[in-house]
Amino acid sequence: MSSELATSPFFLAAVTLGALGAILILAGLAALMRKRPRRFALRTFAGLLLLSLGGLAGTIAIGIQGYLALTREDVAAHLSVQPQGPQRFAATVRFPDGRETTFELAGDEIYVDAHILKWKPLANVLGLHTVYELDRVAGRYHAIEQERAGVRTVYSLGQDKLVDLFGLRRRYAFLAPLLDAEYGSATFMPATRPVELELRVSTTGLLMREATPQK
Repeated sequence: MSSELATSPFFLAAVTLGALGAILILAGLAALMRKRPRRFALRTFAGLLLLSLGGLAGTIAIGIQGYLALTREDVAAHLSVQPQGPQRFAATVRFPDGRETTFELAGDEIYVDAHILKWKPLANVLGLHTVYELDRVAGRYHAIEQERAGVRTVYSLGQDKLVDLFGLRRRYAFLAPLLDAEYGSATFMPATRPVELELRVSTTGLLMREATPQK
């Protein structure tokens, strides 16, 4: 279990609610053995309700792992582009947490997209706010014909998840009052010369610009 998950308030809520729900269900079974059907029904119903709420909190806690909170325009990554030949270039992606990966890409431009989860006001009350995760990096051609027939190079930037909230929202309409996952964003820049880029993300989407030289 990651330290991020262990300290998540939703994970702690899931554990607490689950434990209380289990205790109530056991108390309900004890009441049934004593032939007290009313107490059995009330305690069992309350226990199942708490278990359901705990399951929901646990699903949210696991589902938002890998996503980063977004409250302003943040630097999501630094990119270093080095041409390797005609329509070939290497792109090194450096993440804020220190991770660094180099990709060999084909095309005229570097392309990056992201998933952005926008929680509705009802969920904001529970402490959930807009979060994002970079999804993929790819090479992009100027010409549509090459996009259709040329070499395609696409790599994942996201992390595998036990619960994919982005996918669940797009699949199930009943989550609409809580979560908006229809919103993805993408940006691209020419990759025909050596360049250092900043990939920024805000509530309006992704933006890529040349990095300001350090003084």
